[in-house]
Amino acid sequence: MKIIDVAEFYTDQGGGVKTYINQKLKAANRLGHEMVIIAPNTEPGEEERFGGRVIWVQGPRLPLDPRYTILWRQKEVHKIIDREKPDVVEGSSAWTGGWFAGQWKGDAVKTLIFHQDPVAVYPHTFLGNFFSLDRIDRLFSFYWRFLKKLSNKYDATIVSGDWLENRLKKYNIHNPVSIPFGIDKNFFSPERRDSELRSKILKELGLPEEAHLLISVSRHHPEKRLSTIIDGFKIASENKPMGLIIFGGGPIKKWIEFKVKDVENIQLMGFTSNRSELADIMASCDYFVHGSAAETFGLVVAEAICSGLPIVVPDSGGGTDLADPDYAEIYETGNNTSLAEALLRVTGRDRSHLTNCCANAAIESIRTVDEHFNHLFSFYKKLIDEKEGV
Repeated sequence: MKIIDVAEFYTDQGGGVKTYINQKLKAANRLGHEMVIIAPNTEPGEEERFGGRVIWVQGPRLPLDPRYTILWRQKEVHKIIDREKPDVVEGSSAWTGGWFAGQWKGDAVKTLIFHQDPVAVYPHTFLGNFFSLDRIDRLFSFYWRFLKKLSNKYDATIVSGDWLENRLKKYNIHNPVSIPFGIDKNFFSPERRDSELRSKILKELGLPEEAHLLISVSRHHPEKRLSTIIDGFKIASENKPMGLIIFGGGPIKKWIEFKVKDVENIQLMGFTSNRSELADIMASCDYFVHGSAAETFGLVVAEAICSGLPIVVPDSGGGTDLADPDYAEIYETGNNTSLAEALLRVTGRDRSHLTNCCANAAIESIRTVDEHFNHLFSFYKKLIDEKEGV
């Protein structure tokens, strides 16, 4: 197959989108497919990457975040797609990339890649203390009508979790299909557990060996609900000795530093680019706690499970799809008291049994990166065959 991805948020300075598309380029090359990325840049051009190609369409920088460039030349995008004659066209966002790909009139299979739910990220986060999540969704019914109109231009809407597939079905989005993400399961492993490293962290927190050691890895952004984690931990730690380390950085870093200032036994570890060190520390902790209810999949939750850590996650979002009762506790989204109760429950269970269940889940329920893309490209082949009447 030849696949074109119209990816308005692909940039060398990007984060998750860049990582995912680079993985897709490698996977397509491995499987013998031709992958072409159409993305905006301040200068036009074309280059080879990871066995595929990137075609840059010139545009202005995004004023709010100069790492990104605005994709705004629809005719140029359509001209490139016409020239390349793809079998599949992907629209990688619900904004200009999605509309440009959706408006293209060719006869290739078209898929809308829906890897972020903006209503869950922003309105749910900022209005959740005032209204129920269902009420907020109704308030933003105009967005669901917009997304339905866009999705009808595509053969399928690709999401990364069952919860999001079900959510989109509720709003009559066209043909949502769940193709869960994958992780490097060899890299995140309980074999990295180091009792001396665990003891060192507990000592730095001023805690004895028998205390419970929790970890959270999260960008410091309102959608991640770190305030809920901090407040819930504070309540739980008054009932049982436990410590919490938090990795990450982001736009509300100063606020998080203020929040933890008067809470004992919490340490902010900052952002780290050393993935090996992070994997060692994660496996050496006892439990993983997560705050975001807007994760489309929950990559870091999957990494924690594969590291042997029982998880505590909110009752909505991608983490919930990964939360089997055998090794997880669920709390009410944004409710610090509910989170505290979940922490006390999980730390009261037999941890050896929980970690054995994590090991089974890592084998049976969590995919590798290769398995994700094998599924994605097989689904595309199925769509092509259906379109051609094979």
